[in-house]
Amino acid sequence: MQLELFLETKPLFYDEIDYARMPKAYQSIQSHFKLPKIIHLVGTNGKGTTGRFLAHMLLANGLHVGHYSSPHILKFNERIWLDGKDVDDVLLEQTHQTLLALLEPSIAQSLSYFEYTTLLAMSIFSKQCDYVVLEAGLGGEYDATNVFPKCLSIITPIGLDHQSFLGESIEEIAQTKINSATTDIVLAKQYDAKVYPIALRKSQELQSQLYCVETFFDEATKEALSAFGTKYNLPAYLQENFKTALCALNILGYDSNLKTFLPTVLQGRCQKLMPNVTLDVGHNVMAAEALVESLGKKKVMLVYNSYKDKDFKTILAILKPIIKEILVIEIDSPRAAQKSDLYDAAKALKLPISSFSAIKSDKEYLVFGSFSVVEAFLKVLCEE
Repeated sequence: MQLELFLETKPLFYDEIDYARMPKAYQSIQSHFKLPKIIHLVGTNGKGTTGRFLAHMLLANGLHVGHYSSPHILKFNERIWLDGKDVDDVLLEQTHQTLLALLEPSIAQSLSYFEYTTLLAMSIFSKQCDYVVLEAGLGGEYDATNVFPKCLSIITPIGLDHQSFLGESIEEIAQTKINSATTDIVLAKQYDAKVYPIALRKSQELQSQLYCVETFFDEATKEALSAFGTKYNLPAYLQENFKTALCALNILGYDSNLKTFLPTVLQGRCQKLMPNVTLDVGHNVMAAEALVESLGKKKVMLVYNSYKDKDFKTILAILKPIIKEILVIEIDSPRAAQKSDLYDAAKALKLPISSFSAIKSDKEYLVFGSFSVVEAFLKVLCEE
């Protein structure tokens, strides 16, 4: 069965996850993998851009590099980045057929969408890469990506998200994510003081090194990084993600001369698509706070929708200072919030709200809410 058809048989979301399924599947075919060095990223926000920054830095050092990220926006291939570009259709399909032949049919069928695509990505990377920058899904300790041995763990900012799977408090979520570490840890700037002690305890338990990005660089390097961020108009949170990637590069022992790098950002991450349109796939409170900080006093037309399990009332309240009007865009998902609930939330905040139809050249737009929102918006643009 072709990859596209095969993946269509798998649900994207589960109410419950069988955590034994992925380890069992990987163990059944482990002898066929010659793994590269793996850098594992877990956290709530910033995994994608931090990972892509680091992948480009390693590539600039003459290494063969893979970057696995999720979800994709328009095309599945976006998830599997190899030496500077998305994997091509031919290699993707060939590897899928090889992987299907290796797996027991019952195991292949039982794997979730994310579990199978993680194995597919690693099948591609294991044949070609020196390093793989491997981004976890929503989890940490029990994430599908955590079956592979790693040389370094990067913990990006941790906040409240996916509580039904990860825990109701920052402490529970941080513990679940940080428990994925098995060796040295890079801890990005955190916005909740409860995270650091958990990372410290884990590194002590592992007898490994804990590198805190906020204290890693000397003052001269911090000033150079600030100038670099200003030069390339990076919002504050993307500057932090770049700094985290550079810290990891230093720890791995590679050239970290800023003149070598361009800050290439993943599609949909505070991306300036047009002079008056910014895309951001953020979908939680922490992402909303970062956007308000980066946009300052600018007022925007917010092209928005949300999943019903997200705290969209709080998110919209945080975004209120920068919102001129909310424009609700339709998304194709059973998880989408009820339109009436979004209208009620806007009414409570005294914000104008209507349906999105098209962009106008004399208005500034922010497209925000989830990967599904950005996908829907890009499809509307293609149809115009």
